[in-house]
Amino acid sequence: MRVLVAQLNPIIGAVEKNVEKIINALKSARRQKADIVLFSELTICGYPPEDLLLFQDFLDAVEAGLQKIIPQTNGLMVVVGTIRKSAQVKEKSLYNSAAIIQDKKLMGFYDKCLLPTYDIFDERRYFLRGEGAQIWEWKGKKIGVLICEDMWQHSGFMKNIHYSVDPVMDLEASNPDLILNLSASPYQFQKPDTRVKVCEKAAQTLKCPVILCAQAGSNDQLVFDGYSVYVDKEGRLCQLAKGFDEDEMLVDTEMSACPCPFEYDPMRDLYRALILGTKDYFHKQGFKKGIIGISGGIDSALVACIAVEALGKENVYGVYMPSPYSSPSSLEDARALAKNLGIKLDEISIEPPFQTYLTLLKPYFHSKPDDVTEENLQARIRGTILMALSNKLGHILLSTGNKSEMAMGYCTLYGDMAGGLAVISDVLKTQVYALSKWINRKQEIIPRSTIEKPPSAELRLNQKDSDSLPEYDIIDSVVEAYVEGFMSPKEIMKKYNLDKLVVMDLIKRIHRSEYKRRQAPPGIRVSKQAFRVGRRSPIVQGWI
Repeated sequence: MRVLVAQLNPIIGAVEKNVEKIINALKSARRQKADIVLFSELTICGYPPEDLLLFQDFLDAVEAGLQKIIPQTNGLMVVVGTIRKSAQVKEKSLYNSAAIIQDKKLMGFYDKCLLPTYDIFDERRYFLRGEGAQIWEWKGKKIGVLICEDMWQHSGFMKNIHYSVDPVMDLEASNPDLILNLSASPYQFQKPDTRVKVCEKAAQTLKCPVILCAQAGSNDQLVFDGYSVYVDKEGRLCQLAKGFDEDEMLVDTEMSACPCPFEYDPMRDLYRALILGTKDYFHKQGFKKGIIGISGGIDSALVACIAVEALGKENVYGVYMPSPYSSPSSLEDARALAKNLGIKLDEISIEPPFQTYLTLLKPYFHSKPDDVTEENLQARIRGTILMALSNKLGHILLSTGNKSEMAMGYCTLYGDMAGGLAVISDVLKTQVYALSKWINRKQEIIPRSTIEKPPSAELRLNQKDSDSLPEYDIIDSVVEAYVEGFMSPKEIMKKYNLDKLVVMDLIKRIHRSEYKRRQAPPGIRVSKQAFRVGRRSPIVQGWI
């Protein structure tokens, strides 16, 4: 059986464009003499469609898209992700389905059984659970179809999630010859090989090959990394599609294939995820140019590198905005970075408006000493300048705060938090350093002094981040354990041998800053648990 795995990058709601991509893949499949074409989960409408599913005209458009695909399937079995309405009035009215089409005839649907409601997923909000497994026959072969989550519980990776059914085991009695899985599994750091292990377990149980078609591209804050999978009946990885890009992977299950290793560079993939997230966020909305406040620090340097890769150097505009506390080395580093990247850099001093504000507000500050107010004022002046340029020039402002700062609230509302996309808001500070060194592995792009100097907001004389915060390796350990691992303070203290006061102070900071994060721009999710998507924490609470 020759299966074309059509790993596409659909746009949510762009039904006509998605259908066009699907039909082009069918044409390619015939040229390559494929028997089956497999697409990813909800390909026709894009994943996740969220509350677009509540609009009847949207559902009608998806159904019309499916009807346009059916006549284009001559000679092929096509398995494509779609939405379908329930024929009966039940708890919900929709199914997350795979349409099974054989030679221009719609044979039926497989409806997703396991509907995740954790992390970024909220499928029970919209969908009914499918009734169970089904076998489809094509050219003398028995083919089982599953959708994404349907295989995960069986693999043993679902530690805290337990469903009442196991769709993999439901197929065992049918002795299938091949399993097809439609997936829209999002990227997270150091996760890509997990999908292979999920397929491996299903193949070993069912004693047949498993082919998984993954989604590629980015939608909103989610990145889908591709890497579609083919494992043989022993569960050995035989083929892998491209990562972070559309691809057509032709699988011939009758041909012996040598097992191939899944070797990937975590830093390279993290960098590619951030680039893809930025690129698709811009291009899918029709945006072209980005503007960045470049401070001479490591965070803005990393964001500038990502923006250049995603948008092209001609579409990235940097602005350096010195204050009375900016060091000469910061200007040198900002200029060196702009030169290395080939981007335009303008300098706009914030000292005149800062002094004007101080004079204006002095009578109302009642001779109180300088504090964080004056620091935040500088950040907000910078945010105002950048947003003015964004409005006037039509550039989207990229904010440069990292996850560690967002966790601690070490950021200024309506200041450095201003922007249309928070590129590295899910990247820990220690990862920022690791990525920057990775970028410089062949030649110096980010100035060495930017990487080596102590991090500082430069909002007061001789300021360093360490004046207000513990070292970032301590912060990141606690953030990763508490936010991503849901570990208790006691568990964190024991694991990292940290003082109780340090751990509790950091956890309190995380909760006190929730109100800030609610007002931050959307950010690209690359971790197990991002602040801006998937995590639900009350602002007002008395637990911590």
